[in-house]
Amino acid sequence: MTETAATPIRVLVVDDDALVRASLEMMLDGTNGISVVGQAADGDEVPAAVDAHFPDIVLMDLRMPRVDGIVATRRLRARTNPPEVVVLTTFDTDENVLHALRAGASGFLLKDTPPAQIVEAVRRVAAGDPILSPAITRRLMDRAATQADAHTIAQKKLQLLSPREYDVMLAVAQGKANAQIGAELFMSLATVKAHISHILTKLELGNRTQIALLAHDAGLA
Repeated sequence: MTETAATPIRVLVVDDDALVRASLEMMLDGTNGISVVGQAADGDEVPAAVDAHFPDIVLMDLRMPRVDGIVATRRLRARTNPPEVVVLTTFDTDENVLHALRAGASGFLLKDTPPAQIVEAVRRVAAGDPILSPAITRRLMDRAATQADAHTIAQKKLQLLSPREYDVMLAVAQGKANAQIGAELFMSLATVKAHISHILTKLELGNRTQIALLAHDAGLA
């Protein structure tokens, strides 16, 4: 997405704490190029809010009384052309992180993340780059790589890729942006994007974060 004054990044804030919602809206709405277009107080309100406000990014809490953030994310990402989801929570257990990412979230941040980093996460996810809090990235990936069943399944899936797609997949798993991938693999930006689209289709994945998880499941990074 190209960020301009005419096309701000549209954000929906989902949290059962009204004070958190208000704080996030105040912080993000005052940032150039970002517009908070709506709020929801529970996961069961997300579909209607998305239909009403057409957000690009949903900031999703995990613990909510009726429908939690993982279920809400899974349902949302199963829709046609869904918005990206960034989980913002106080609960950073391995299971929560892994379940949220496998549900289709493109980012996972803790609520004590500095405001500037939350803003940057919204911008990066809107641009197609996944985001994880640095404190949880390494232990999550170590856990994913040690699961035997996931390891076997991931290796089998990756055999579906062509050699060039495999190279792009590895670069995505290493957290490289499209421009960097293109420069290192001598591809145009359009070619990189096309390869990533083919990878997502072949592997039946929803976003770049899930590509990275699959690569780590396979023990490649």
